[in-house]
Parts: sequence; structure tokens; C-alpha cells
Amino acid sequence: MTSQYSSGSASVLFLQHCHLLDPSPNVLRHSFRRVTMRLVIPRGMKCHWPKPLAAFFPLLSPLARLVFTAFLLIPQIKEANEIVRVLEISMISIRFLFVLISCLVFKICVSESDSLFYESFEESFEGRWIVSDKDEYKGVWKYSQSEGHEDYGLLVSEKAKKYAIVKELDEPVNLKDGTVVLQYEVRLQNGLECGGAYLKYLRPQEAGWKPKEFDNESPYSIMFGPDKCGSTNKVHFILKHKNPKTGEYVEHHLKYPPSVASDKLSHVYTAILKPDNELRILVDGEEKKKANFLSADNFEPPLIPAETIPDPDDKKPEDWDERAKIPDPNAIKPEDWDEDAPMEIEDEEAEKPEGWLDDEPEEIDDPEATKPEDWDDEEDGEWEAPKIDNPKCEAAPGCGEWKRPMKRNPAYKGKWHPALIDNPNYKGIWKPQQIPNPDYFELDGPDFEPVAAIGIEIWTMQDGILFDNILIASDEKVAESYREKSWKPKFEVEKAKVKAEEDAASASNSLAGFEKKVFDVLYRIADIPFLEAYKIKIIDVIEKGEKQPNLTIAILASILVVFTTIISRVIVGGKNPKPTPVAKVANETRNDGAAEATDNQGSSGEKEDGSEKEDAAAPRARRSRRET
Repeated sequence: MTSQYSSGSASVLFLQHCHLLDPSPNVLRHSFRRVTMRLVIPRGMKCHWPKPLAAFFPLLSPLARLVFTAFLLIPQIKEANEIVRVLEISMISIRFLFVLISCLVFKICVSESDSLFYESFEESFEGRWIVSDKDEYKGVWKYSQSEGHEDYGLLVSEKAKKYAIVKELDEPVNLKDGTVVLQYEVRLQNGLECGGAYLKYLRPQEAGWKPKEFDNESPYSIMFGPDKCGSTNKVHFILKHKNPKTGEYVEHHLKYPPSVASDKLSHVYTAILKPDNELRILVDGEEKKKANFLSADNFEPPLIPAETIPDPDDKKPEDWDERAKIPDPNAIKPEDWDEDAPMEIEDEEAEKPEGWLDDEPEEIDDPEATKPEDWDDEEDGEWEAPKIDNPKCEAAPGCGEWKRPMKRNPAYKGKWHPALIDNPNYKGIWKPQQIPNPDYFELDGPDFEPVAAIGIEIWTMQDGILFDNILIASDEKVAESYREKSWKPKFEVEKAKVKAEEDAASASNSLAGFEKKVFDVLYRIADIPFLEAYKIKIIDVIEKGEKQPNLTIAILASILVVFTTIISRVIVGGKNPKPTPVAKVANETRNDGAAEATDNQGSSGEKEDGSEKEDAAAPRARRSRRET
């Protein structure tokens, strides 16, 4: 059956008639004509939308509206030719869906083409990355997970070793064509005190070179990444550039590069090489350094040499005087200038203090020292008693021979020198003449060598360095996308974990400080005189609490019970506890000593004196226990 609505009789697409495409239906109409030349729904046919669907319909995508409309028209079919039209609508929908999918695939392919090289280490590196077999590289590479993640990477597994590994690219990457982005992740899981974590982007090697021969001498185009040891702490960017005149390769170092992050989190390092000679260094997506390859202020040495250089054959004239000042030839030393006068002299006005013990030495042999029983004079030499400070000198102003103190000599002037005057023959600092630099050349931009392989050649004192997500791309957006998808989720998790650990440590330190204050208060409480009978037990409980801080609450509760019991006894009127025999003996001993010292003090005075001594002794006993 032939549809009565031919391409000539129909005026518009049903999509325009039903207002399916907002705000510009012309774009999709043009796409439909590319899919099919048959226009299937005339101007007069109405599209009836149920009210609930009318509100929902604008939220659909154009493609979803198309398919949805085709099926919604089926209940309105009344004639056989309308069935044909609906089928045609369905075919158009399928064709249009195919067009959109093709565009999506094309977009993906274009995005993938912007990624010139990518290594995610989703699979083991063995067989793809080649470990150097040079004897100096003893470090073992491992395929390992990043701590706290399921993500894998290339791990430096041993300390104080040299490492070398290389990956050849399928095709060399040209660094001269447009923008080039170099990016990779590295995590210093055990920190970095002395070592490198950089990559080398190798240029094509000489014929016959094998990856197993990779070492420090393998020529590279760019070296990029963290390096830290001693005073060195920077994110390297080194360009090996060929001098077009001499043919030699020269290392050009980026001046004032950013520092290496000092934490143990994953970080992503990005170098963006722009066709306008601009270089940008990003760390974690944030720009840390911007430079120009042709600027003498940004690289050392500059890529473009100086136009002139000092003449190596130029010699300084013999009569060239570089002295700006000279001694005054007319100056005469004053007659009263004594160059031999000392800087200090004895103070003649000083007098020896009264009571000075001239005949007493400042130190004497310890009278209480005895020769050890196992001392052998033949093997150990003659035994001499150790020296102690002379107790007689403590009360005297001094011992030994008295000497007058020294004071500054007012006549001291030092060695005489004539005054300096301007040199009439001064010609300035001599410099050789400038001549044209035979090695000078001009550049419109760096002559980058292509990258044929990526290598890691480092010497590090730390292990736990993890490399991941190595990327070479021709679009900054691609590198940004990889950062957002691959690096940022890991970084946020690691950062949150570190913060939680820091918060926990801070809380632990606060608790430890609180516990110390609590125990100090408890020791003071134990020194209260009316608790003397319980002092030993209380201190024993406190010391157990110090050994087991987790029992602090239980210790506090126990001491609270003891204090409550004691206070209740005092309030109720219970008898004072009987002193322990040790305290009693100490009390009697002190009282006896006081009675022998004087006959004028009464018994009450002796008791008070003994009590004060006993109280004074109590804190010493407490300190001894704490120190123990």
C-alpha cells in the first residue's frame, strides 16, 4: 500500500507539528532529512497528549520524545495506511538512534585519540615494562595495591637501592605538534627523605639498543617529577635540548620549581607544553609554576645562548688599578700612639676581700672515699681519692692565691693604620671585552625530541613509592578528566583518613593531659594529714591507675569510696585511726632527738615539732613512690 502522504505533499515533520523539539526543531528536522526523505505526518493530523504525559513530556530527550510519540500514536490509528505511517515513524526512530550512537562512538574515538599513551597498571607490569638488568640496579619492582585502596600501581619495594624500569611506546610521540600533556600519579607511602620519584621521557635510542640496557646514561628528552635529598626539594623539569650549531645536547633546568609535597598522600604531577612556548606545572590540578621555554629568566642555562660572550683572549692591563680606596700616603702615626699597649691591665684599685683563705685549696680529697678492695696498684696504678669542693671555701669569699682582676686598658689603641682615601688611579673592576658568540642561535620554539619510551631510573633511601596512571595526552581536558576520575577520589579518601587520625591523636593527647592533672590532684589529696593512716593504700591505688590509664575512672571511683567512708566516720564521730607502728616509731625517735637537743622545750613543743617533721617527711615518701 502506498501512503497518500508523499514527500511533496507533506509540509512539515510530525516532530515540528507536535512541538517535540524545544527550542530549535530545525536542527533535528535537518537530521531527519539526512536519514530519510519521506515525511510521514501531514500538517492536519493532531497529536493528543494525556494531561499527565503532557507535563512529563518536555523532560524527555529529543530521541526519547521521538520513540514515545510513535508508540503513543498507535491507539489513534483508524486506517490501514496509518499503520504504514506509524511503522515508518518507528523505522525513522531506529535510524535516528543509529545516527546518535554513531556520533557518540565518534566522540569517544576522538577523546581516545587525544590520549597518546596511558598506563593504569590495572594489569601486572610484567611483560610490558622491562626491568634493567644492569648490575647496579638491585631494587625490586612489585605490582602492589595502594594502601587503603583497591587500585594497583608500580611499587618501589626496598630501601637504599637503585631502580630502573622502562616501557617502550608503540609509536614515538611528537612533542612539537600542538599541546602535549605529561601527567602521572605518585604516592610516597613512607615519606621521602632522600630519593627521586621522577620519570624520564626517553628519546629514540641508538640502533641496537635494548630496554634491558636502560640506565642513567640512556638519553632522554624530558625529565619530570619529585626529587628530594638534603637541600634539594623540588619537582624537576629538565629539558635536554640539542644545540643546532654544535650538535651537543644540553640539560636545561627549570628555575625555581615547586617543592615536593611532604605528606604520604597520592599526588598527581602535570606538565603542559604549549605551542606558544609556554610551560605550566600543575600539582594536584593546581598551577604551581608558569614559564617560557625561550626566556633566560626561566631556564638555567637558557635555551637561547647569549648573543655576546667575554673575549677569552682579552687580558687585563698591568697598570689597571681596581682599588677604589688606598691608604693615605701623607698620614703620620701620632707620637703618643703605643701599638704595644695591652688590651687589658690589672685593676690596681682592687683589694683582697677579708676572710680570703690563701692557704686553702678550692678542692680537697674526699675524706669518706676508700680504696676499692679489688684495686690493684700494679694494674690500676696508684689509687687517688676523688676530689670534692673544699667545705671551708663555701663560707669564705674565696680560696687559693688571690689575684687582682683585669680591666680594659684606657691607653690601648691597637696597631696603627693610615686612613683610606679615594684612589685617583681607580679604573673600576676590569672585565674582558664582549665578542659575538660563535655558538649563538635563534629559536622560534624548542626543538623537542620525540618520546619513544618512558623510564623510571631512581636511587632512593625510602621504600613504598607507588607510581600510577601515567598519561601522555594532546588535550588538557583529557588530563583533567583523568585527574577527576582516577586521582581525586583516592586523594579525598586518604585526606579524610589522615584528618580522622589527627583528630583521634588530638583527643588522645587531651585525655592524657587530663589524666595527668587528675593524678596530680590525687597525690595532693593523699598528703592530707588526717588521711595519713590510709596514705600507703591510697598511693598504691593511684600508682596502679598510672600503670593502667584505661582504669582511671575505676580508680577515681575507688578513691571516692575511700574518701566518703573516711569523711562519714569523722562526721559520725568515729575514733581516729590508730597510727601504724612505723609512723609511731618515727614519731618517738624524732621526739627523743628533740629532748636531747634542749631542756627548755616542753613536751607539747616536742610533739608539735615531731608532727611538723612527720608532715614534712610525708611528701618525700610520696615522691619516692612516684619515682619508683
